[in-house]
Amino acid sequence: MDDITATPSLLLKRAVIVKSIVTEAFKVKTQEQVQQQVQALDNQMQQLEFQGKRAIAEIEKKTIQPAGPEATQQIESIKSQVNTQKAKILNQKNALLQQLNQISGMELNQEVTLQTNLESYCRVSPGDNLGEKLRVEVVLEDEVIKEIRGNLG
Repeated sequence: MDDITATPSLLLKRAVIVKSIVTEAFKVKTQEQVQQQVQALDNQMQQLEFQGKRAIAEIEKKTIQPAGPEATQQIESIKSQVNTQKAKILNQKNALLQQLNQISGMELNQEVTLQTNLESYCRVSPGDNLGEKLRVEVVLEDEVIKEIRGNLG
C-alpha cells in the first residue's frame, strides 16, 4: 500500500558542469585537438575553392564565348557563395587560433570549464533549495575524476 503521509518529491534532470585542472598533458592534448580542427577547416577551404572553380569551369564550358549575361550571373553567384562560405570558415579558424593562444597562456593547476553536455538526475522535495540541488560540478585531472562538488541527492 502507498504511504499517504509520504513527502511528495520530483525527479529532475540537471546539467553537470565539467571542469578540468590544467596540467601540461591537458594543454598538449587540447592544443592538438584545436590544431586538428584548424587543419580540417583548411581542408574544407581547399575543397570549397576547388568545387567553386570546377562549377565555374562547367558553366564556361557550356557557354558560348564571350559569356552571356545569364552565364555571367551564374558565375558571379557561385563566386559570391564561395566567398561567403570562405568568410565563415575564416571566422571559425580565427576563433580556433584565439583558443590556441588562450590554451598556451593557461596557468598550471587552474580550473577551466569544459564545453561538454553532461546531465544527471536529482530528487527534489518541498523545502529543498533548488539552486543548490541543481549545482553540480565534476572536476577532472588528466581525464580522471578528482572531485564531485555539489548536492548529489
